[in-house]
Amino acid sequence: MTGLRFDTYDWNGGREAMLRFGPESGPIVIAALPLFEEANRTRQFTCTILRALADHGIGSILPDVPGSGESVVATIDAKLSDQRRAYRALKQRLGTRSYALSIRSGALLDTDADLAGRWHLAPQTGCDLLRDLERTRAAAGKSDRGDEYAGNRLSPEMLAELRDAVPREDGGRYRVVRLDTDPRAADATYAGAPLWRRSEPGNDIALAQQLAADISHWIASCEG
Repeated sequence: MTGLRFDTYDWNGGREAMLRFGPESGPIVIAALPLFEEANRTRQFTCTILRALADHGIGSILPDVPGSGESVVATIDAKLSDQRRAYRALKQRLGTRSYALSIRSGALLDTDADLAGRWHLAPQTGCDLLRDLERTRAAAGKSDRGDEYAGNRLSPEMLAELRDAVPREDGGRYRVVRLDTDPRAADATYAGAPLWRRSEPGNDIALAQQLAADISHWIASCEG
């Protein structure tokens, strides 16, 4: 069952949209896109992974968090702590075993949730993200634009929270996957282009199917 359904979830700051894929019973994967512009570049790719997971019989959710996607919260008003709070509220609503599928800086969102496991693709620290944003701003000749980073206005609170933010590696099973061009430690590597680096949104169906198979096998080992 690969059908796409639209839904919403509530947290103490309001209501956000989410997409559902696959069955609603059994373990559920909660996908977290990278923050800011990388989310736009990887959304289609992430949806391809989630559809492939549905073919493996695994349901999933792709939520907007405050300040992202179709959220009514403006980017300038977004805080990492609120995004984490919304993610945790979604997990609590599900009432079933849940696993994180977090890409790049999306790995900063699942830290406060009680999950059965975390699967991270090329996880990124908040400091790494800020360095990327600064480089992008400098390359565009806009290093004097105050609170604007790569087209996003960010609050001092968000910037301060990002400086200290790191992915969580405990509290359940943990698996890190990277592309084979990334020399950092990983549990598995796969060949593919870093879509988050491209100037326009893209997709890699073959890689998405490989990653979905990896996630499916990993969840099966966790459940066993």
